Amino acid sequence: MRHLRRQPARRRTAVLRRDVVLATIPVAVAALLGTGGPAAAGTPGTPCAAGAPGAGDAYFPLSGNGGYHVGHYDLTLRYDTTARQLDGRAVLTARATQRLTRFDLDLQGLEVTSVTVGRARAAFRHDGQELVITPRRTLHRGQGFRVTVVYRGTPKPVTDPDGSADGWIPTDDGAFVAGEPQGAMTWFPANSHPKDKSTYDFTITVPRGRTAVANGTLLRRYTGHGYTTFHWRENRPMAAYLATATIGKFTVERYTTRDGVQVFNAVDTREARAAAPVLRKLPAVLAWESELFGPYPFRAAGAVVDHAPGVGYALETQTRPVYDSAPDLSTLVHESAHQWFGDSVSLTSWKDIWLNEGFATYAEWLYAEQHGGDSAQKTFDAFYARPANDRLWAYPPGDPGSGAHLFGSPVYARGAMALHEVRRAVGDRDFFRILRAWASGHRYGHGTTAQFVRLAETKSGKRLDGLFRTWLYTKGKPDSA
Repeated sequence: MRHLRRQPARRRTAVLRRDVVLATIPVAVAALLGTGGPAAAGTPGTPCAAGAPGAGDAYFPLSGNGGYHVGHYDLTLRYDTTARQLDGRAVLTARATQRLTRFDLDLQGLEVTSVTVGRARAAFRHDGQELVITPRRTLHRGQGFRVTVVYRGTPKPVTDPDGSADGWIPTDDGAFVAGEPQGAMTWFPANSHPKDKSTYDFTITVPRGRTAVANGTLLRRYTGHGYTTFHWRENRPMAAYLATATIGKFTVERYTTRDGVQVFNAVDTREARAAAPVLRKLPAVLAWESELFGPYPFRAAGAVVDHAPGVGYALETQTRPVYDSAPDLSTLVHESAHQWFGDSVSLTSWKDIWLNEGFATYAEWLYAEQHGGDSAQKTFDAFYARPANDRLWAYPPGDPGSGAHLFGSPVYARGAMALHEVRRAVGDRDFFRILRAWASGHRYGHGTTAQFVRLAETKSGKRLDGLFRTWLYTKGKPDSA
């Protein structure tokens, strides 16, 4: 998500509201190398061989970069929670998808002290959110290379179009780190668009008594000289906005589920009592979603429950969602569903955000339906009963725009309503086959709305383009079947 607390359906999942070498990159990621990855400026062999400053997304033109794909990030961070000073070293293992005399990384608000490409120092400059790098030697199409960026500063969040904070958000005991849609650049240099997915290592050093929680599995923890260092690894491809390095005074719980998933929960003591009953249900929620959507896509799971009252949302950070306060069960279901829809199967462009939020919201409806709550039909009917001038019908969820609408209620609730209409049109048997096929067919990769429509039509044998056009792309209250 973003599941925003102020909305009824959810955004980044607030109650509505992100040393391996190239040979070890998972197949789903490596496949991108042959497709060119993000859009690039310049044609191989031409005098102009600069990578584009953006990935070509209409909503966030400067998000991501062109001309290369990052296979792996190795991030070494040290954070002083008193001075709020971050010292970082990022090593990016990448491959050029075009001839490159220059390329960009997304990085905002931090001072870069050195950049090397391979073993040679590279020239660099800042241009807004772009770190513009000129290597000593031209990189050729298909060439693997390594970029090392050393940087420091006081990271600050960006403000999203809807007014919420995004990125590295300081708290009274550390930081709440949630990067959807553009906040990754506030704490590490990145090719920061969902099209460019990578594996990650995080080595995070914090004052003793704090815990630093990132994605994937905890490989090592050690304390000395008043500091504790945590080494995390996420070995499945991940979009940059789903990375986290949340820091605080946490109580930690670790266990392994019956399915072999390693769970790591970190809970602020101020939220522990309220969070405990919900977190106890996490294994059952993951098991239920695995039955519905297919096998859980990662080796690790869990939650980071922080005390961050100014944030206002939760986010489905890969393997371990972050919550600004103790979540309710619906929020836990929503963020967990994102591990399939949004994390494992990622966006190709931000206009398709309903593929994340509509799916995770509908998972809430299904969970209620199968656990003694309202049926999905009853929930649908309650939303549909809203008058034509309600904000639910204010804009189409299939192309909501890059402003405050990106995480608004139409994307969540009307997106879920579109799925319910598909379910009614094709029947339960085909509908749940479609959901499983979507999650398995695009596992660790990407998807588009057009691909989902084709899949739904293929699996059901029905023409559904009119239904999707009405529910995803038509402004106003649709006629219901």
